[in-house]
Amino acid sequence: MAKRTNFIELKKVFDTLHGPKGCPWDKKQTHQSLLPYLKEESQEFIAEVKKKDYEHMKEELGDILLQVMFHSKLASKEGRFDIEDVIDTLIKKLKRRHPHVFGKIKVKSVRDVLINWKKIKAQEKGRL
Repeated sequence: MAKRTNFIELKKVFDTLHGPKGCPWDKKQTHQSLLPYLKEESQEFIAEVKKKDYEHMKEELGDILLQVMFHSKLASKEGRFDIEDVIDTLIKKLKRRHPHVFGKIKVKSVRDVLINWKKIKAQEKGRL
């Protein structure tokens, strides 16, 4: 299967929206001003899951991704982090929390996975 490049295109769209000729509304937003939209889009996705409406689930997930991209773009403009940092952090977390897949931990059940997950998460929070 050929590697898809839609994510690269999405990043370019956000660069354009926040660039010199970009959208004045987008450029005016802050993390705080976007919070209602993140909440709204999450609620809309939940509603579509409950209806098992996969076409609209896809659309609502796109809206949630828009929020992730938007917040990442704002943080990037502030010199804090960008979407690649968000993805890198997620990859590391997934690998760390799945030692039964990416490490040498053996599990026998979903219950074992959940016990390990909670233990690892507690250890992570203790470090913060």
